Amino acid sequence: MTTLQTVFAKAKADDRAALIGYLPAGFPSKDGAIAVATAMVEAGCDVIEIGLPYSDPLMDGPTIQDAVHRSLVNGTRIADVLRTVEGVAKTGAATLVMTYWNPIDRYGVDRFARDLAAAGGVGTITPDLTPEEAGPWRAASADAGIDTVFLVAPSSTEARIKAVADSCTGFVYAASLMGVTGARDQVGTAAQGLVERTRPHTSLPVCVGLGVGTGRQAAEVAGYADGVIVGSAFIRRVLDAPDEASALASVRELGAELAAGVRA
Repeated sequence: MTTLQTVFAKAKADDRAALIGYLPAGFPSKDGAIAVATAMVEAGCDVIEIGLPYSDPLMDGPTIQDAVHRSLVNGTRIADVLRTVEGVAKTGAATLVMTYWNPIDRYGVDRFARDLAAAGGVGTITPDLTPEEAGPWRAASADAGIDTVFLVAPSSTEARIKAVADSCTGFVYAASLMGVTGARDQVGTAAQGLVERTRPHTSLPVCVGLGVGTGRQAAEVAGYADGVIVGSAFIRRVLDAPDEASALASVRELGAELAAGVRA
């Protein structure tokens, strides 16, 4: 299994940022998600976030909402998410699950951590779980040997950044702007400042997500962050493709552009 620590150590040795791609399980189909994520890895993604489809997203913008809706219509359940993780982890990429808290709570905290680890997953990103409420999940994750990643935002105070960073293992997710996911013409101007404010509170890598969708933007973010997270731009390539073969080719094209960006 490739761990997050291994990925970031290798990227640092290569003097570059890591490239992290996001895709919901069950999109464009249950098997198609594994194929698309595999294409993302083959194009240069070091880490893959598999989204657990959820009917009431807080952080997801229109593009991810569209993909997640299609996934839910496809009948995607937690068992399918774990099967997707298993399939993607076999590529050798460190594979996390990004999920809101309620599905883990309903599934069972210890059971989810154990089953995710058994599938080859290396951790979770939980955007709506606060450090104050994360004790049981952090304990279950530690027992299962998986990482916990939480988010800081431009509005986070110094005390809040420290509390979040202290709850993280693996890396700290820095949201580049206030708002929801989605590729934008410019990465949030607050992102670099947020990374600089976070570093004194942790020795973990700090990775930036929200708004990155081009090689130029990836290069910009890689100039000050340890990882560049891209989701909506990959999903848009799939949504706009007339068929799966075209989608895979388009995803590989974008992945190669982004991979070149983090190496610029």
